[in-house]
Amino acid sequence: MDARNPLKDILLFKSLQPEDSERLVATLRRRMLKKGEVLFRKGDEGSSLFIVKRGTVKIVLPTEMGDEVTPAILTGGDVFGEMALLDGMPRSADAVALEDTELLVLGRKNFLDFLRSSEQSIQAVLSYLTMRLRKTDDLLEDACFLTVSIRLAKRLVELARNCGTTEEGRIKIDLHLTQKDLAAMVGATRESVNKEISVLRRKGVIRTSGKTIEIIDLKTLEKRGRLY
Repeated sequence: MDARNPLKDILLFKSLQPEDSERLVATLRRRMLKKGEVLFRKGDEGSSLFIVKRGTVKIVLPTEMGDEVTPAILTGGDVFGEMALLDGMPRSADAVALEDTELLVLGRKNFLDFLRSSEQSIQAVLSYLTMRLRKTDDLLEDACFLTVSIRLAKRLVELARNCGTTEEGRIKIDLHLTQKDLAAMVGATRESVNKEISVLRRKGVIRTSGKTIEIIDLKTLEKRGRLY
């Protein structure tokens, strides 16, 4: 992320003219979160949009039965919280820091001014929301038609690409995800995810140590996630 203009490479704001982008950057506020800290809860009033500058945030959909679904893990450059600014409705999910995280905060008024700034700004928002909807459709399709084994492989590949660090040919995912977290991301029970994790360990595809996951054989994992 560009230190002078953190909006420069973010899809949602790419259409801005340099002078408009700089003016918007000047309105951004910084928000620090400790690991495990809740940024907002489902039902809270939404008055800000957030950009992840550093760290990781998980989006959680709590159910009435006490279970959770985790539709997204957000890292540097990701934007979230924009829906409540657009429709004026309360937050639709929880947002929780998975590690110490630095956010950039854009207030509602400044965001709406951004939308009024040009036709390209509105097109950018529509493109961004379309991308988000397509991703939601993909998650729904996965949950309906793919096995737990394939869904888990796909999520681990996504985590490796978006959040992993390469060490000696292995990809380390050090987000301290519990099996409950993984189950929420996959849309399955903790027991079924535990079983699939054991299978991947036996096959030498991954290695686990506490809450850290190492991808040993990314190609095999990618192939496993494409078996549909």
